[in-house]
Amino acid sequence: MQCRNIVKIHRGRGVEGERHGFRAVDNVSIEIERGRIFGLVGESGCGKTTLARAILYLDPPTSGSVLFDGVELGSLKPPMLRKYRKRMQIIFQDPHSALDPRMTVYDSLSEGLINIGVDKARRDKKIRELLDRVGISSTYSRRFPHEFSTGQRQRIVIARALTMDPEFLILDEPVSNLDVSIQAQIINLLMDLKKDLNLTYLFISHDLNLVSYMCDVVAVMFGGRIVEQAPTEALLAHPGHPYTRRLLASIPGGAGRF
Repeated sequence: MQCRNIVKIHRGRGVEGERHGFRAVDNVSIEIERGRIFGLVGESGCGKTTLARAILYLDPPTSGSVLFDGVELGSLKPPMLRKYRKRMQIIFQDPHSALDPRMTVYDSLSEGLINIGVDKARRDKKIRELLDRVGISSTYSRRFPHEFSTGQRQRIVIARALTMDPEFLILDEPVSNLDVSIQAQIINLLMDLKKDLNLTYLFISHDLNLVSYMCDVVAVMFGGRIVEQAPTEALLAHPGHPYTRRLLASIPGGAGRF
């Protein structure tokens, strides 16, 4: 996965009707190697989620290019783009809003499979396997989201992301809404899934300590730009940007102790 010179401008009008644009993402270039965990860290509002949505073409970049397996996503017609999107999924931070309260777990996990023509017998088998893999009993598949805890809902969201057999997952603050003890369980689950399924992750967080624990490479984002990028150990040992040093200084006891 490569992002080259990604720019995302949010356009609007001022109080007197004049047009203006805000650069939410400003000339960002990153490369994520297959099978690795790439960390993107920065404070709320710095452009992390906007970049994630641009990478998946959920909200296409204003300029720049995204390449997946060497193919530029912006050059694809909608049917082919949808095929590539099946190989790339995103998990957002809020499992409450990610699941339709009117749908059972089974129905939520079935949606994508139905859309690609998977028959009921194979759907049932896959959903059972995925729920078991993420630590949710498949006997609960006919329950609704409100019948689960927040941590259980996030496990269900992870299972749903896996229904398309993706190769690349964007994890956008996947544990920030969870209690600390549950955070560790979900992180361990994500690490196990990466190993078992040979996944590649873009892990987004405001928590440099957590990013340093999980990731092979870390990029620090500030004001829509990547201000520093390095292998994790090198960045922790020799932070070059004042903002990175500020993030490190805010971690009690030092980084890497999640």
